[in-house]
Amino acid sequence: MARLVVKDLRKSFGANEVCRGINLTVERGEMVCLIGASGSGKSTLLRCLNLLEPIDDGVIALDGVDISEPGLDPRPVRERIGIVFQSFNLFPHMTAAENVMLAPRRVRGQTREALLPEITAMFDRFGLGDRMDHYPDQLSGGQQQRVAIVRALAMKPEIMLFDEITSALDPELVGEVLDVLRHLRGEGMTMVLATHEMGFARELATKVCFLDGGVILEEGPPDQVLAAPSHPRTQAFLSRVL
Repeated sequence: MARLVVKDLRKSFGANEVCRGINLTVERGEMVCLIGASGSGKSTLLRCLNLLEPIDDGVIALDGVDISEPGLDPRPVRERIGIVFQSFNLFPHMTAAENVMLAPRRVRGQTREALLPEITAMFDRFGLGDRMDHYPDQLSGGQQQRVAIVRALAMKPEIMLFDEITSALDPELVGEVLDVLRHLRGEGMTMVLATHEMGFARELATKVCFLDGGVILEEGPPDQVLAAPSHPRTQAFLSRVL
């Protein structure tokens, strides 16, 4: 089903409370865009959803099961909820194909031979068919980011999280990465992404959430939040970025 429900999520780093009671529901097939200034809690929220950060209070429920309980093994959850960061984090000594195959081979014990047809098809799907045997330093930033997305998809997650995945790219490379997200949206992948790409959010998001000071101040369809925001803080933020 891949339905994600967050209730009163709180997360602090020392005295700094980054998430101050976040409530969010992500339905199957939704694309939820998180917008807001740096430091508003977007990246921390995504890291909590993937269990990279333990939460201090609240509940994260995946298909009705609390996955945020202390002591829970995060590995099965991370197989179901993939995450891609703005830094590509590819291993430089491995080819693109080897980077993508690493997790399925180690986690699921699949062989290279068994994986190759499926991985080849994924590379072809995202315009990387002729880049499988290239090393990261032989790829453009956009190509490296697409490989990072393919690597996450190779684990066949039910939900994908994207943390500002275009912010480290040259402007002319942003479009090719956003095209991958368009493709995933068309296939019905459930996605939550932190983004500054307002035009993209307006075009494809099912819901936009404006975060400020560790809470979601406003959420709704993109036409409502981006074109006619009701909260003064949302209005001020959008007046600066649009």
